[in-house]
Amino acid sequence: MNVVLPRTLRRVLPALSLILVLAAAFSNACASAGEAEPTPCGERHPMNDAWFTGPMLANTAATAPRGHSLVEPYLYDVTTQGSYGANGQRHSVPHANSYGSLTYVIYGLTDKVGFGVIPTAGYNTVSNGPNSTGPGVGDWTLQLQRRLMQFEPCGWLPTISVAVQQTMPTGEYDRLGNRPSNGLGAGAWTTNPEILSQMYFWMPHHRILRMRLNVADAFSARVNVQGASVYGTATGFRGTAQPGSSLSIDAAWEYSVTRSWVLALDATYRNTGNTRISGSDAPSAAQAAANVSLNSGWSDAYGLAPAVEYSWKPYLGVLLGVRLIPAGHNTEDTITPAIAINFVH
Repeated sequence: MNVVLPRTLRRVLPALSLILVLAAAFSNACASAGEAEPTPCGERHPMNDAWFTGPMLANTAATAPRGHSLVEPYLYDVTTQGSYGANGQRHSVPHANSYGSLTYVIYGLTDKVGFGVIPTAGYNTVSNGPNSTGPGVGDWTLQLQRRLMQFEPCGWLPTISVAVQQTMPTGEYDRLGNRPSNGLGAGAWTTNPEILSQMYFWMPHHRILRMRLNVADAFSARVNVQGASVYGTATGFRGTAQPGSSLSIDAAWEYSVTRSWVLALDATYRNTGNTRISGSDAPSAAQAAANVSLNSGWSDAYGLAPAVEYSWKPYLGVLLGVRLIPAGHNTEDTITPAIAINFVH
């Protein structure tokens, strides 16, 4: 009997298989190290022997203790390289830079529950048109996280949390006139449930390797659209856009070279469903409105994000990294350098 898997699952299976193989390899390495050393486990595995800031992309499964907080601002530049793939062909797109900021502000309501806000802002430049009129506010996100399981030194159970992010349409997205680069939001209320996990491995030479594996899916409400918008509509458009759901998987590793210096790597996969745009378009008051029905088609993207972390204190560190996404199906080729400061209080 032939079993036909859903398209999204078929595309995710290779990434999941790679993650499981790597996780098994690291687990075996750690197990071998444990068998080689008869000394007590607590002496072999000091948790304070590495200061981590977190990798560039994967959120933590850990929660701040009650009354404590995490503040982590990012500055980045999404540079579009000029092409994307669709229907087996390569298409050119204008060179563009999207300068942005994103800040995690998370507070521990209890030892297991954290609540926070993630404000964003940005400024766009494009090679074939006017730039943004100035820096603007993007979509803001609220986050609620509940820790279900806590890793213990010498144990084999990871830290696991569930989280929900709710993105609010605070950024400009339609009625953009002749400055589409002013679009810094999606205009949609988006709910993003996540499963977050985090595990520690002690390598044979006693250095610590921390791994995160996160899976999330985002669902957006229908968006009312008027005029020129981030959805590619024209000035006379009136209608709606229904963004497709977006599944993402992020596996990240952080290797402690020393207590203060850490090498990090994210490996990511994202599959986004079709966005449907429908309505009418009247180029001018003298012309009759024409019905419009557009489909973006599905897209997928594979990415890598290497980074270097340096921490002065266990509660203060900096990260410098770059996210690399090659052109894929309906996905533009982008390079995104970023810097972040991690502060825990």
